[in-house]
Amino acid sequence: MVIPPAVGTELRRMARVRSTHYSTRIEGNRLTLEEAEQVVMGRTRTFYGRERDALEVRRYWEALLRVEEWSGGQVPLTETLIQRLHGIVERGGRARPTPYRTGQNVIRDASSGALVYKPPEARAVPALMAGLVAWLRASPRAGLPVPIVAGLAHYQFVTIQPYYDGNGRTGRLLATFILQRGGYGLNGWFSLEEHHARDLGAYYRALATHPRHNYHAGRGRADLTPWLEYFSSCLAGVFEEVRRQALSSSSGGLKAEPQALRKLDRRARVVLGLFARQEMITAAEVGRLLGLSDRMARVLIRRWVGDGWIVTADPSRRSRSYMLARSYRCFAGRQGEST
Repeated sequence: MVIPPAVGTELRRMARVRSTHYSTRIEGNRLTLEEAEQVVMGRTRTFYGRERDALEVRRYWEALLRVEEWSGGQVPLTETLIQRLHGIVERGGRARPTPYRTGQNVIRDASSGALVYKPPEARAVPALMAGLVAWLRASPRAGLPVPIVAGLAHYQFVTIQPYYDGNGRTGRLLATFILQRGGYGLNGWFSLEEHHARDLGAYYRALATHPRHNYHAGRGRADLTPWLEYFSSCLAGVFEEVRRQALSSSSGGLKAEPQALRKLDRRARVVLGLFARQEMITAAEVGRLLGLSDRMARVLIRRWVGDGWIVTADPSRRSRSYMLARSYRCFAGRQGEST
């Protein structure tokens, strides 16, 4: 099957938007999917009373982009990587790695205040996290399937609860990192978070693998079969959706990727997706899409203009716009485009 490159890139962008929206929604974020897209694309008004929600969405988007970068570069899984990931989730792209909590935290029912789960004591967290990372690093040698490893990483991270806040979001991103790095990323076309959010009751029931709410009273040694069955079922459902989406978006026939596209790196391919729905782009849009400063976006664009796949639309204007070079317009997937 052949999917116009920019269409494929746009599908990946929307999958990222859904992942960002639904993962933050699970934690109580009040923005709609449309509003979350406005935030990550920079087309945002002020969400009065929900400024923190908008900031949370922006930071998750930045963390998801970083996960894709790390997994694509086969960055080793370490405790520092996890701490950096949590730092981005909580404080943004330039945040330092977050140290583990130093006190006890608990999870309570939002409506009744009843105790739902008491994680391990703070003094146990460093050893538990070191053990988790050591096990994850050894899992390829043990021949464990990547989806099983990702599911166990998700479960164990949110069970340890190494931070006061942001554990759910970071745990889901950790699972995504493992899936993508292990070859189960499906080019970023899927949103596993959306499947969790569709039935939060099922998600939380699957995580509650033991009748006792205290980690030290048996929760840490629970039978994880129900959770793994749930996680695997969700992943299978996601993969089936991607298959249907690919078939509906394809133009038939299997063809090799054109040489012109092979020149484009990961960031360039992300930006190519913008042209699936608009003729011109700006440096500000590129910066927001990639989580970069305007200055860094302009540096990238100058390089891409030099590479010849985009051109300046109107060099005389101070606020410049850019468009696809004629030889690349056939990859945009818009009606009427041709070389």
